[in-house]
Amino acid sequence: MSLTYQIILIGALMGVFAIVAGRVSSRLGAPVLLVFLGLGMLAGDDGLGIRYDDVTGAYFVCSVALAVILFDGGLRTQRSTFAVAGRPALVLATVGVAITAGIVAVAAWAMFGTPPAGALLIGAIVASTDAAAVFFLLRLQKLEIARRVASTLEVESGLNDPMAIFLTLLAIELVGARDMTILGGIATFTLQIGGGALIGWVGGRAIFALVNRLELSAGLYPVLVMASVLTVFAGAQLLGTSGFLAVYVAGFVLGNERHRASQLILRFNDGIA
Repeated sequence: MSLTYQIILIGALMGVFAIVAGRVSSRLGAPVLLVFLGLGMLAGDDGLGIRYDDVTGAYFVCSVALAVILFDGGLRTQRSTFAVAGRPALVLATVGVAITAGIVAVAAWAMFGTPPAGALLIGAIVASTDAAAVFFLLRLQKLEIARRVASTLEVESGLNDPMAIFLTLLAIELVGARDMTILGGIATFTLQIGGGALIGWVGGRAIFALVNRLELSAGLYPVLVMASVLTVFAGAQLLGTSGFLAVYVAGFVLGNERHRASQLILRFNDGIA
């Protein structure tokens, strides 16, 4: 019983710290992620000695958090942004991620003697842009970037996860000495991209219809949207497609439609993301 209250206490304190640290970091112009990275290092094995090795729990929390962040990014991406940066962002999210993974793989092989398959796995893991960091930095008022560059970074950070996931799965297959044909790899990649985009578009239209047709208390609209977004994310993942791309597309669809709860949803997502 006491463990439950300890978890609640630590979680609540971290929530308060996140808000305060976010305010301080925005004034300093530094990503709040660096603050949490430093805090984790301080509290970990080499610091205070706190050991956390629950991979399942970490995966669950991080997946939900990234889904919320990507949905918020899609929600704020306008059609005009895609018109300006769609093509370069797609190239960076696919070819760029593959090149980055290749460079890191070669470095891991040459410097540390990592076997080629393992080196590719390392490269695939670090190849994609961190969407949370990109969206946070782009919102800093002191950060002045040309509109085309900012739009390209924003769109690319929301689209590159499927490519990184595909490369990671390919590397895992190679590490496990399993046979993966070229056609099989292309089919997996197509399913991730095409399926995720399709489910995201259908999900976004469904969420838009729910928001416009249901008469609810004002405070319930953001909750309805968030629950629907996580439904889209989990459903896409269970179907073997990219849930991360699906929620980004769903956010993009909803954000570019006029509906009764636009400001409520934007404010809620601004806080929770």
